Amino acid sequence: MRVLQVCTGRAQEVTIGSRRVLTAIAKRPRKGAVEVGALGLEGDEQADPSVHGGRSKAVYAYPSEHHAFWRTVRAQARVSLWDEPIPPGLFGENLVLEGLSEDRLWIGDRLRLPGCVLAVSEPRFPCFKFNAAMGFTHAAKLMVQSGFCGAYFGVIEPGTVSAGDAVELLPGPREVNLRDLFRSRARA
Repeated sequence: MRVLQVCTGRAQEVTIGSRRVLTAIAKRPRKGAVEVGALGLEGDEQADPSVHGGRSKAVYAYPSEHHAFWRTVRAQARVSLWDEPIPPGLFGENLVLEGLSEDRLWIGDRLRLPGCVLAVSEPRFPCFKFNAAMGFTHAAKLMVQSGFCGAYFGVIEPGTVSAGDAVELLPGPREVNLRDLFRSRARA
């Protein structure tokens, strides 16, 4: 398990449909070590703190293993007509992880990286901004159906994170699985 990319972004105003909205979903890869504080990565913003950010949702991570699925559905939606890679940060993620999908994560699990420690806090729930980022109107619905939601993390030990960092999974109480929690809340 490892960090493939570290991404941050600033909030900006965009037009989605006929609405002007503030969003920070468009994250971009960073080079070198990035500071991780109690409220997230240095240089990163969240446009709507009622649903993103804060101590329990300081860092958002998404598994690289889901990229093939999203390339396929984007091609079927005619967003992309050839097998383009999914750019890092497209999902609004701060970390692109390899080898750590939602079904392997439980609330309270910790990720020990060389420079910091993070704790799984909750799944991410998509909104209309995710549809816009993906380029088709049923992307959020497909995230719910697939369970490919990614994970929010609180910061237990601040420090740094870099692309290439090894990730060690430290099991928590193993009472609530991340994907199960996502699916139960999505049905409610």
